[in-house]
Amino acid sequence: MAGIEQVLQFIDGAEQPIIELQTLITAIPALAPESNGDGEWKKAEVLESWLRARGFADIVHHDAPDSRVSAGKRPNLVATIKGRNAGKRLWIMAHTDVVPEGDHALWTYEPFKATVQDGKIYGRGVEDNQQGLVSGVFAALALLEQGVQPEHDVKLLFVADEEFGSVYGIQWLLENADLFKKDDLIIIPDGGKKDGSEIEVAEKNICWLKIVTKGKQCHASTPDEGRNPFLANCELALRLNAMETEVFTDRAPIFDPDRSTITPTKKEAGVPNINTVPGEDIFYLDMRVLPQYSIDHVVAEAEKRMREIEKKYGVTVQAEVVMKNESPATPVDAPVVGLLKQAIKETYGIESRAVGIGGGTVGAYLRQAGYDCVVWSTQDETMHAPNEYTKISNIIGDAKVFARLMLAKR
Repeated sequence: MAGIEQVLQFIDGAEQPIIELQTLITAIPALAPESNGDGEWKKAEVLESWLRARGFADIVHHDAPDSRVSAGKRPNLVATIKGRNAGKRLWIMAHTDVVPEGDHALWTYEPFKATVQDGKIYGRGVEDNQQGLVSGVFAALALLEQGVQPEHDVKLLFVADEEFGSVYGIQWLLENADLFKKDDLIIIPDGGKKDGSEIEVAEKNICWLKIVTKGKQCHASTPDEGRNPFLANCELALRLNAMETEVFTDRAPIFDPDRSTITPTKKEAGVPNINTVPGEDIFYLDMRVLPQYSIDHVVAEAEKRMREIEKKYGVTVQAEVVMKNESPATPVDAPVVGLLKQAIKETYGIESRAVGIGGGTVGAYLRQAGYDCVVWSTQDETMHAPNEYTKISNIIGDAKVFARLMLAKR
C-alpha cells in the first residue's frame, strides 16, 4: 500500500496538533436552537479556516436555511481529496453540533474548555462527535502532508443538526444535494465500543405510539356506572407487549436483544384522587422491531388489538405515532464492511464483527435512501454525560484505520 508507513508515522506524531484542534473547536458551543443555541456556524467557520490553512483546498458548502439562527443557515461542508481512480469514493461523516453541558455542578472540568489529563481530553463534544471528526481530518491531513494520493476520492462530510433529528443536516442533504453514489463507501464514526470490535450495520425499525383511551368517569364506589379506561389500558399494554411472542417472532443474532421489542413506557397522570374512575387514560409504547417488519405492519397489528379492547371494555382507543424511523440493513458482506474489518485488524489486531442496534443513528437516513453505510469508532461512550472525554489513543488509532481505508485498493 503506497505511502502507508509515512502516513502512519505522521499520525503517530500528531498528538499535539490533535489536542490543539480539539481545544479550538470545543471552545465554541455549537448548540441547536432547540437548546437555546445559535447553531454550528461559528464552529464550522473555524474548522474550515483550520482546514484551508493546512492544504484542504476543495471545500464546498451545502448549507440548510434556518431563520432561527443568526447566520440564517446551518453549515454542511464537504472537504475533498482527489484520488487516482473514479468511483468507490470514501466518505467519513461527522456532525459538528453538540448537546448542552447539563448540570454544571456535575463537571470536574469546564465543559467548553478542553482539558487534557492522563491521556484523555475532557469537554463537551470531544467524543460526540469531535473524536470521529478529528480522526477523519488527521487521516486525510496525513495524506496531504506526506504527498500521498488516495486510491479514490476521499470526502470528509461535516453535518449540522444530528442531535435534533438531522432536519438541517443529512436529511436536508439527501433531499437537496446530489452528493452520494451507490458504490460509495460511507463511514459514520459516531458510535462504537471500547475495543473497536463492533461495526453497526443495522438498526431496528423504531416507532413510538401514544395511546389515548377514553371511557366514562364515575365514583370508584360504583365502578359499574363508568367505563374504566385505565383498566382497559392495563390489558391493552399486556396485549401489545405480547405481539413480541405471538406475531413478530423472528430472531436476528446481530442484534442484542435478538428480537423485536414492544415495550409500554411512559404513563401520563390521570385523576388526582384515589376514589375516582378516570374518564381518560394515556400511555406510550416504544417499539423497536427487526428490519424485516415494517412499521405499518406493526401498527396495524396494534390497531387490531385496540379494537378488541374497545369492544370488551366499552371504551374508545386512539393511537398517535409520535415518532417513527425505519431503514434496511447494510448487508454484512457489503464492501464497506469487509474493508473496514481489514483496516481494524491491521490497526488494532482484532477481529471485528457486524452488529445491529436498537437505537437510532443518522445511518438510517442514508440506508433509507439506498446507500450502504456503517457506524464505527473506538470509544468509551461518554457522550452526553458530565465529564465527557475522548482518549487520545482512540483518535490516533481510528485515524490510522481511516488512513488505511483511504489508501486501500478496492
